[in-house]
Amino acid sequence: MDLTVTTLIITISFVILSFTSLVHKKLKGGKHPKSLPSFPFIGSLLSLRSNLPVHLLYQRFQKDYGDLFSLMMGPQYTVVINHYRYAKEVLTKKGKFFAGRPNMVTTDLLSKDGKGIAFANFSPTWRFYRKLVHSHLYTVKSGKETLEETIGKEVASTCSKFEQLVGSPMDIMIEVVWFLSNVVGKLCFNSAHDRDDPEFLKVLEYKQGIVENVGGYHLVDIFPWLKYFPNETLQVLKRSLAIRESILMKKFEEHKANFKSDSVKDLIDALLKAQENAKTNSLLPAPQLTDDHLMTTVGEVYGAGMETTSITFTWVFFYLILHPEIQTKIQEEIDNNIGFERTPKLSDKKNMHFLNATISETLRIQPVSPLLIPHMALVDTSIGGYAIPKGTQVTINLWAIHHDEKEWKNPDVFDPTRFLNREGKYIHSPSPSFMPFSAGPRICVGEVLTKMQLFLFFATFLQRFSVEFPPGLQLTDLKRKFGIVQQPEDFKLQFKSRRKWRGCTP
Repeated sequence: MDLTVTTLIITISFVILSFTSLVHKKLKGGKHPKSLPSFPFIGSLLSLRSNLPVHLLYQRFQKDYGDLFSLMMGPQYTVVINHYRYAKEVLTKKGKFFAGRPNMVTTDLLSKDGKGIAFANFSPTWRFYRKLVHSHLYTVKSGKETLEETIGKEVASTCSKFEQLVGSPMDIMIEVVWFLSNVVGKLCFNSAHDRDDPEFLKVLEYKQGIVENVGGYHLVDIFPWLKYFPNETLQVLKRSLAIRESILMKKFEEHKANFKSDSVKDLIDALLKAQENAKTNSLLPAPQLTDDHLMTTVGEVYGAGMETTSITFTWVFFYLILHPEIQTKIQEEIDNNIGFERTPKLSDKKNMHFLNATISETLRIQPVSPLLIPHMALVDTSIGGYAIPKGTQVTINLWAIHHDEKEWKNPDVFDPTRFLNREGKYIHSPSPSFMPFSAGPRICVGEVLTKMQLFLFFATFLQRFSVEFPPGLQLTDLKRKFGIVQQPEDFKLQFKSRRKWRGCTP
């Protein structure tokens, strides 16, 4: 073996063992969560050997180790939460204590070493970007359009495209990504793609590489030194990020060349204006409003609004196909409350109880991120009376929380009626364990946008179409692809035009 490589391995081993020793020293004294077996260097990894996805494995450990347990993820001390009481303590009651993010190789690559919002540590800079993004998404008009109008136009355009695809088997994920990329593209870049636009095809190319290779308990995130060796996960991720970077850089440079501070049309303009203001305002830390910070922030908003939200849309389609009686109930609700003389609006939401319940049940039974993005303790603190040292990684198993038999009757059964009261009215949260967008300081900034898109899209879609498996095809075994998000394996579906709609003018 090469002497340099040998020296590197010895050095890395010494650092890991020293860090592990330091963690164990911190854990002496006090009451600590019950722990999985742990060994030097590898920690508790032997206990994680399983064909099960990690969130299901953690749910299984709950029976022997309780609602709150710990393990060593290699050298990293980690606490896993499987119950909403502990989750609410971490996310809301002590939200600022646990608002940190651990460093992982794949997320550091995606976020350019913790810039942006999703993977950045809690700080004044993080709060600034989050506030600016939230303000732009929900209080600033895109051009002269409201957010509802922007979404409505893209829904109408997508449904017009669907008219041409009636009766043809298709992969719905591509069509949904096209719709969502145009909505969030208008918000971020003030632009949209045609269905066959080469740039959109590049978006499809890089999207899957990011979704499948960021997070997801890759060994390189557990042992960061592995990044110095050949690694297929990193190769795929780097290629995907290079494609994304080229698209973002082009848009960013175009915006910088045409920027006018008195004409903010999209998120990039809003970020550039903040950067310009920082040059004359000593209260804003100009070094942290770099181009990398700005590009990472807009890239995350575009990515989350398109990549992860598309998975929720696909799950809704999946359950509509599996349960045609649910389609029928929603369509009856649409017929009775909206009709066919106009397209659905957000003001109709208060009357669309079964559609709202169906969307919520999808978010419950198939949380897009079964293990929320890990949190990190910023101070020495506690959870449920258990001592939690500073630097502890905290993983919240949203899957276990959303499938808790004590909170949800038959939790593995898709049943929208659990979100309805006796009068058939929609209940936003029948259990305190329902938290599909997380909670507290790090609650998903796109929650409202996602809910608006889901409602307007499926109200309009089911007004015009029904969806089913193509003849001769059926789904007999539900399989999932798991990374930082959980998605169904590819499946085909097809549309049927509703007779009632075909004779009407939208």
